[in-house]
Amino acid sequence: MPERTFAFACRVVKLCQVLEQVPGVSRTLANQLLRAGTSIGANVEEGQGSQSKADFIAKYSIACKEARETNYWLRLLVATEIVIDLKLKDLVDESNQLIAILTSIIKTARKNPGNAPREEKR
Repeated sequence: MPERTFAFACRVVKLCQVLEQVPGVSRTLANQLLRAGTSIGANVEEGQGSQSKADFIAKYSIACKEARETNYWLRLLVATEIVIDLKLKDLVDESNQLIAILTSIIKTARKNPGNAPREEKR
């Protein structure tokens, strides 16, 4: 999961670099998208180093919320025709998949007694 969210953040950064070149609303949306889209991976990384199950769940819950927010900004860019649908389809799909995966991890962590589930370290 950390590698996947890092790759997603890289794609968001590249998109925001393009949006920053367009004056006006695009820049504002780019800033919002950049904050949310890069926060997903940062919180997953923090969750990997969590000190307790509660801390793990809290970090992954924040990551999931940020993934939802990112999905919102991506859909808004498409709906307002700032970026054409085809250019963001894969990124929107990936954000949906990240939301589903993070939700599943959180549910599993809440159900299972004991320590938080750990992913294989790099």
